[in-house]
Amino acid sequence: MGRIFEVRKSTMFARWDRMAKQFSRIGKEIAIAVKVGGPDPATNPALRRCMQNGKNVNMPKDRVEAAIKRAQGKDMTNYEEILYEGYAPHGVALVVETATDNHVRTVANVKSHFNKGNGALGNSGAVSFQFKKMGVFKLKPEGLNPDDLELELIDFGLEELGEGTGENEEPVLILRCPFVEFGHLQKALEDKNINPLSAELEWIPTNTVPVTDAQAEDVSKLIERLEQDDDVQKVFHNMG
Repeated sequence: MGRIFEVRKSTMFARWDRMAKQFSRIGKEIAIAVKVGGPDPATNPALRRCMQNGKNVNMPKDRVEAAIKRAQGKDMTNYEEILYEGYAPHGVALVVETATDNHVRTVANVKSHFNKGNGALGNSGAVSFQFKKMGVFKLKPEGLNPDDLELELIDFGLEELGEGTGENEEPVLILRCPFVEFGHLQKALEDKNINPLSAELEWIPTNTVPVTDAQAEDVSKLIERLEQDDDVQKVFHNMG
C-alpha cells in the first residue's frame, strides 16, 4: 500500500506542477496581450484567446481577472517574447518560445539546457525554416459536421481540418490555418458562436526526423528540461 500511495502522490504532484506551468504560461500571455491590445476582451482578440485557453486548462476565473488587472498596474512585468532554435540529440530540430523579463538570464539558461541535454543551441533561423507557424484551433466535435465546417471556413483561411485529442484526451476537431490568417479564422468561429477549446499559434514541422524509442527518450529529456524552465512557454520539435 505504501508504494501505491507514493506512486499516486508522485502523479498528483506532477499534475500540480503541470497545472502551475500552464497557469504561468497563460498569465504571461495575458500580460503581453493586454500590453498590446488593452484589457477589454471585447476589443482584444488576443486576450479573448488567452482567456479561452485558460478556461480550457481550468484556470480559475479570479486568477485570470487578477492577471488582467496586474497587467494594467504600474508594477506590471514587461515580458519580451524571444524565439530560440537548436538541435536535440539525433538531429531533431527544436523551436523554443520564451517570454522573459531578463533575456540575459534566459539565453544563459536555454543554452545550459541544450548543453546538458546533449543538444546544440543555434542562431536565429537555424531550424525554423523546417517549420510552418500556424494557427491551431481545437473544437468539441458535438453538433459539428466536419465536411460542412470545412466548406464554410475555407474562405477564412482554413488549411487543414482533422481529428485528434484534447487536453483531457477527449476527441476533438483540429483546425489549422496559416499564421497570417489566424485572426480571420478566429473571428469566423466567433461569428458562428463556436468557442474553441483552445486557440494557439504553433510551429508545425514540414518534415519529421524518424527516431527509435531510445532516441525519442533522449530528445524528450531535453524537451522536458526546457519546459521546466520558468521563462520557456512552449517547445516544438520535428521528431517523427
